[in-house]
Amino acid sequence: MRESIGGTWLLQLVIVFMLIFVGFLALTINYTKVFKLKNEMLTMIEKYEGVKDESLKIINNYLKANNYGTMHKCDPNINEYGMASLDNTELEKVDSNKKYFYCIGKESTKSPHLGNRSKYHVKLFLRFNLPIVGDLITFTISGSSINVNNPRDTLENMKV
Repeated sequence: MRESIGGTWLLQLVIVFMLIFVGFLALTINYTKVFKLKNEMLTMIEKYEGVKDESLKIINNYLKANNYGTMHKCDPNINEYGMASLDNTELEKVDSNKKYFYCIGKESTKSPHLGNRSKYHVKLFLRFNLPIVGDLITFTISGSSINVNNPRDTLENMKV
C-alpha cells in the first residue's frame, strides 16, 4: 500500500512539471510570433518613411492575416497614438479608458547636418491566458525603428 501511494505522488509531481514546461513553451512560441510582428511593423514604417495611410493599411492587413487580436491600454502621458480597429487606417490619440491593438509614438531628432529625422516606437501586446483560469497577464513587446529622414506624417512627438 505504501508503494502505491508513493507512486501516485511521484506521478502527480511529473504531471505538474510537464504542465509548467508546456505552459512555458506555449508562452515562448507566442512571444516569438508577436516579436516577429513587431519587427515587420517597424520594417514597414521604415520602408514607407513614416506612418502614412499606405503603411498603416499594410500593417493592419499583415496583423489580420497573422490572427493578431490582443488589445491593451496604451500610455496617454507620452503622446502615443493607438489603433482601435484593424479595419481602418486612422490612428487616434491614446485615451486612458480605451484599448488598442498597437501603439505608435514618434520621437524627433533635429540635427544641423542631417536635417529633420524621427524615430518611431511601436508597442504590441501578448496576452497569456489559461482555458480555466482566464487572462493571467498581458505583456508589452516594444521596439524602435531606425532614424527616418524627413518623415511625412502628422504625428506629434512623444514626451520622453
